Amino acid sequence: MSDGSMDKLKGKGKEAVGKLTGDRRKEAEGKADQAKGGAKDAAGGVGERAKGVKDSLRRDDDK
Repeated sequence: MSDGSMDKLKGKGKEAVGKLTGDRRKEAEGKADQAKGGAKDAAGGVGERAKGVKDSLRRDDDK
């Protein structure tokens, strides 16, 4: 499981606990953790795509 997925899962748990207990701060922390997880996943995807482009350019040069 990626770091982003772990943050999202942790965030969902915090948000749920916050809602159940009426703790707005805990609920907000959960939402922030979920957003952080989404950002990590997006950044990882960009890195992977960039690596793929780099690899494809190398293969074209090798011909």
